[in-house]
Amino acid sequence: MALAREGTIRDALRASWSARSGLDARTRRTEKARRLAPPRRLRQQLFERILREIESEGLEGLREPVAARSRARRVLGRALEERGAPQLSPVERDRLEAELVAELTGLGPLEPLFADPTVSDVLVNGPGEVWVDRFGRLERTEVRFDDESHLRRLLQRMISSHGRHLDEASPMVDVRLADGSRLHALLPPLCATGPIVSIRRSRAVPLRLDELFANGTLTPAMGDFLAAAVRSGLNMVVSGGAASGKTTLLNVISCFIPEHERVITIEETAELRLDHPHVLGLEARLPNVEARGEVTVRSLVRNTLRMRPDRLIVGEVRGPEVFDMLQAMNSGHEGSLTTVHANSPEDALRRLENLVLLGGFELPSRAIRELLGATLHVVVQTSRFADGARRVTSIGEVRWSGEELTSAELFRFETERTGSGIGRHRATGVRPRFHDRLVRAGWRPVAPEEEPLR
Repeated sequence: MALAREGTIRDALRASWSARSGLDARTRRTEKARRLAPPRRLRQQLFERILREIESEGLEGLREPVAARSRARRVLGRALEERGAPQLSPVERDRLEAELVAELTGLGPLEPLFADPTVSDVLVNGPGEVWVDRFGRLERTEVRFDDESHLRRLLQRMISSHGRHLDEASPMVDVRLADGSRLHALLPPLCATGPIVSIRRSRAVPLRLDELFANGTLTPAMGDFLAAAVRSGLNMVVSGGAASGKTTLLNVISCFIPEHERVITIEETAELRLDHPHVLGLEARLPNVEARGEVTVRSLVRNTLRMRPDRLIVGEVRGPEVFDMLQAMNSGHEGSLTTVHANSPEDALRRLENLVLLGGFELPSRAIRELLGATLHVVVQTSRFADGARRVTSIGEVRWSGEELTSAELFRFETERTGSGIGRHRATGVRPRFHDRLVRAGWRPVAPEEEPLR
């Protein structure tokens, strides 16, 4: 059954991808909303009636979706039998019933967006404006909340199970939902348009390397290089901007870690889903309302060294934990991986240096660069272009010349025009200093020839 579900989701993704450029998404959404949307006012009245029942009868019957649907059907049936009630078609009645259940136990108006496997991000800019990210491009939807209190009620239900709350005294929250999605929310007065919500969805079926080949993210030659780099135990940094595919690539290449090795992941909010038999996932914890109980990424990195890891994977470094991670990589934990926000490989190396300095470590810049040059082997750059395409734009070897820390490109992506994801990947022909190590791991060097247009 799991395999059938996975195949169905993949078929939906492929169909949506192929149809993306040929159909008018706005027209489709408008027609669907006009055909299926029941009267919003009626739904609001019915939900208020259910809330009044809860006050008198308690929460019994709302613990499970099936029981919640039964109560919603009962309330809906009584309401439609009253004098002056609107006449609804069977389709509208089923739709209204589903919306009531979503209000009681699910994600309310956002429920259809979470059922769509092509949606990677859900962005709520107040109660009257909801956007989604499909294949790297933003689209405005017809989804609306009734008012600000409707949106706040949904937020409170989504975060309450995590022991968090959202109000004027604590107007920010960052939590991981039950399905692995990451939710970040802000309340006024931090935002003038009403509550703002950003949800980065977790894929039901993680991408595979061959799917990245098909999408043009990278070429088989680049994939072979990264696979050999992981198998041979090279330390690697994946760099890129927001939503450029860093975590996705990290997930994919982690499958090449030998199965006999013990892997520990450390993240602020758990997003990695490694295809490996021996993985332990650690997650940082924010302080509570009393400013107590915080567990930082740095403290987790330091404690992980006592847990006998073969490799460390730090989801993203953005603070003083970078120094402890570099120390671990340089002291018996080779083959470790991490990501960093940066616009180029050179910027990534400079950012890592700056993070060490900002962490309060009194080290000269030369010593930090020397540590980076001795510890890191490969830096991979990912980019998201204006047309939504995501590409691995550079794979380079980290080199320390005694004065300067640089990245010698081994593969690069050359665009046909600025801002476009159409272009060519090609090998540069540079021989990495760890060439023999890669060959022993099964790598076969490629000639510096251009790949076909993507």
